[in-house]
Amino acid sequence: MRVHQARSLPVADALPYTGGGMHPPLPGRPGPEPSWRERLAALRNIPPLIALVWETSRPLTMAAAALRLGRAFVPLAMLWVGKAIIDTVIGLLAHPGADPGPLWRLVAIELALAVLGDLLGRGIALADSLLADRFTNRVSVRLMQHAARLDLASFEDPAFYDKLERARRQSSGRLGVPAALMSLAQDAITLASLTAGLLWFSPWLVVLLVVAVIPAFLGETHFASLAYSLLYRWTPQRRELDYLRLLGASHQTAKEVKIFGLGEYLAGRHEALAERFFRENRRLAVRRAGLGSLLHLAGAAGYYGAYVIILTRTLGGALSVGGLTFLAGSFARSRALIENLFNTMANITEQALFLDDLFEFFRMQPRVTSPPGALPAPRPIRLGFAFENVSFAYPGSDRAILRDINLRIGAGERVALIGENGAGKTTLVKLLARLYDPAAGRILLDGRDLREYSLEDLRREIGIIFQDYVKYELRVRENIGFGSLDRMDDEAALRRAAEKSLALDVVGRLPDGFEQMIGRRFRNGIELSGGEWQKIALARAYLRDAQVLILDEPTASLDARVEYEVFQRFADLTRQRTAVLISHRFSTVRMADRIVVLAGGAVAEQGSHAQLLARRGRYAELFEMQAAGYR
Repeated sequence: MRVHQARSLPVADALPYTGGGMHPPLPGRPGPEPSWRERLAALRNIPPLIALVWETSRPLTMAAAALRLGRAFVPLAMLWVGKAIIDTVIGLLAHPGADPGPLWRLVAIELALAVLGDLLGRGIALADSLLADRFTNRVSVRLMQHAARLDLASFEDPAFYDKLERARRQSSGRLGVPAALMSLAQDAITLASLTAGLLWFSPWLVVLLVVAVIPAFLGETHFASLAYSLLYRWTPQRRELDYLRLLGASHQTAKEVKIFGLGEYLAGRHEALAERFFRENRRLAVRRAGLGSLLHLAGAAGYYGAYVIILTRTLGGALSVGGLTFLAGSFARSRALIENLFNTMANITEQALFLDDLFEFFRMQPRVTSPPGALPAPRPIRLGFAFENVSFAYPGSDRAILRDINLRIGAGERVALIGENGAGKTTLVKLLARLYDPAAGRILLDGRDLREYSLEDLRREIGIIFQDYVKYELRVRENIGFGSLDRMDDEAALRRAAEKSLALDVVGRLPDGFEQMIGRRFRNGIELSGGEWQKIALARAYLRDAQVLILDEPTASLDARVEYEVFQRFADLTRQRTAVLISHRFSTVRMADRIVVLAGGAVAEQGSHAQLLARRGRYAELFEMQAAGYR
């Protein structure tokens, strides 16, 4: 009887943090332990999993199944040949001088079966290994593709990150499920062939077999469910652990950690949280080990009860020595198979609970989508954009960021948005790019609701760089080329975009030019200054060659001279284009055709620089405050 070892759970595998402290189970999920109904319901994930494995590689899936089918009958054949060998040896001892030829033929058959079983086992291991690699790659790709389809709002929700965290784990942590399913089928076929002989000899042997393994199966299933519940509840804290490790040991945070002496604080906080998880996990492991020992005794009693029956029948002459060997071997193997079947079923049930996280993530659907029969984006844009009574609040918040916005941005017009932090400037351009849809009102493009257009086609006509632009620690070619993937290999286009953003001099100073890795994450990478990164990001926007260009604080890392040069170029490059500029620097917004002042989520005033100064309103007040700082 196999003794079930107490299994501990990993502490270290976690992703970014959403908040400290012990969190309760998330809504709609199991509390202390999933019920049997929930476990069985989770088995609905097995068919889509099998379909996913089949789609991953049909040849490898068929090979793994065929090899297992062949190997399923090897144990019965080996036992039967072993019985024949023993009976033949006893017959030869009873009849000296008899021909030993049949014995050697049986030995040769047994050797062939042993070699065949080994070859089939190695073939199964090879097929499983290759299939697992293909499977994890396919699931990871699907996860990335599906995440890219989901709304931006999802990525600003901590509960979504918990769900994404669990889904990420399942992309690599459930690789054993396909192999376990096929092993289950293989063991079932082997068991059926072995128990046929046991049933013929005595049905009670099969009853005792089941009695020998059911207690351990029930105990293992119970604790597997408790382990799942523990991991589920601790998803936020495990992400916090990973975030603390990132803070304590990364080049992004190293300077502040050293300056402020945060190393011991972060390490201590990590240690305290990890210790809480360890204690809870230890309690579960100790209970699992203790109960497992008791259930082992119950199983052993059933096994040896069956063994007594076989020995008694043999001593009574009902069985030959070969028959004894066959039945004892069949019983031992059947017991191991039944135990393995139950354990595999328990494991699959447990994994199905985890797989529920993966497929639940795949079942999530975006709300910002293209409608059926979506319109192509207008080329060229003739009228521009119109906000009509637009209001917006971020999901999960009652605070309105925008309130009844009415605003027009004409085709080819350059509009600057200014206002204090939280006034709604970035939110407004997110709505313009349809990263969100308004909670009320509508946004028109050339007289049609923005939601009537193809989402991909619309975004293809918008080039946008946010103030929190991404620093892709990849090649310069990719950093700029991500602005227009189909032009990434167009050297001339990359150079033109880099020249427009003043990044060409930066590229020229790098040893490998456009092929240079930038950032410190990978070998031979070169770190850039904040201003150099910003020029690269601007080149990404210029490469897109879109009809609408949106720059959200595009020069925050540039010095005054370079900022002036950038905006001189910006003025030239945005002719015949619609441009939206967000900036806190009044020196940069003066070039706009119209300046829109946002305050409290509403349009406070708008006009040219001269007009707004003459009104002596909010714009003039902010302008004077900033100008006073330079006097």
